[in-house]
Amino acid sequence: MRAVFADYVQELEKTIRFETPKWMGIDEIHLIKPRGVITNIQNNTVVELLPNRNKETIIKYLSGLQGKKEIAYVAMDMWEPYRDAVLHVLPEAKIVIDKFYVVKMANEAVERIRKSFKAELAPKVRRTLMHDRYTLLKRESELTDKEALLLSGWANNFPTLALAYRLKEDFFKIYDAQTRNDALVLFANWEISVTHEVRDAFSDLIRAWRNWQPHILNYFDHPVNQPITNAYTESLNSLIRVMNRLGRGYSFEALRAKILFSEGAFKKELQRPKFERRMGYGNPDLPVMFRMAPGMVGKDKVDETEATEVNYGVDISILTRMIEAGEI
Repeated sequence: MRAVFADYVQELEKTIRFETPKWMGIDEIHLIKPRGVITNIQNNTVVELLPNRNKETIIKYLSGLQGKKEIAYVAMDMWEPYRDAVLHVLPEAKIVIDKFYVVKMANEAVERIRKSFKAELAPKVRRTLMHDRYTLLKRESELTDKEALLLSGWANNFPTLALAYRLKEDFFKIYDAQTRNDALVLFANWEISVTHEVRDAFSDLIRAWRNWQPHILNYFDHPVNQPITNAYTESLNSLIRVMNRLGRGYSFEALRAKILFSEGAFKKELQRPKFERRMGYGNPDLPVMFRMAPGMVGKDKVDETEATEVNYGVDISILTRMIEAGEI
């Protein structure tokens, strides 16, 4: 059966080809061990699951891509093998460290401070602080009145915790910057405000910013309304885990096939040759006499049968609905 399955997957891979993303995301999902996930950020799709996230595996995948020179951006976390692989194969692509992984470190710093108080507290108070950890991780603008009151109470009793929360919020505001220079200034001012009481808790974040600064700042070179981010990949990771549980432990090969080749989950588009759009019917740049009427076919008009179907990969939102409906 395994041999039959392997042959079937090989046939699918010959007939199904996903468009190489111009904005690529590289992430991972833990299924027994870390697996590489390749996404198309612009189209919210997944295009590949890799057996691991090693540098050699990423290099092999990237090297075999058709049109890899068209990849403009690659979003990733701060995992050196990803960076080294992209620099090796795609030297012209701009690496962008995903905002999600940077601000996550600010939340982790607050968690360190919260946990540092555990030994000093009575069991009941300790349990309350553990329960309220989600309030500490929320953005200030998203707090309910009740949560704001809780936070105020903890701040009055634990000034260091209040300082850590404020620093976390101020760090998040760096990502409101419109340019990389603005972000640099905001970070410099933020770092000055990190006092010795909480310096150790935020040291990993400060070190990461310094070590990965050029790639972190690349985020700010792109419009705020079109960020280069793998944010939706977390939803994909959750979906894959659900599928793995439903399948009671698929092999990696089986899980990959169910994700990548699920009938009805592809995001497709018909593309016509560029010169049809420049010279054919409806082109406002041409005099009326030279614009062809609908349905006409001439040397400057391409028949719709010549349109090419482009497959951008597995649409994450469609995949979600299919899983919820029990279709996979």
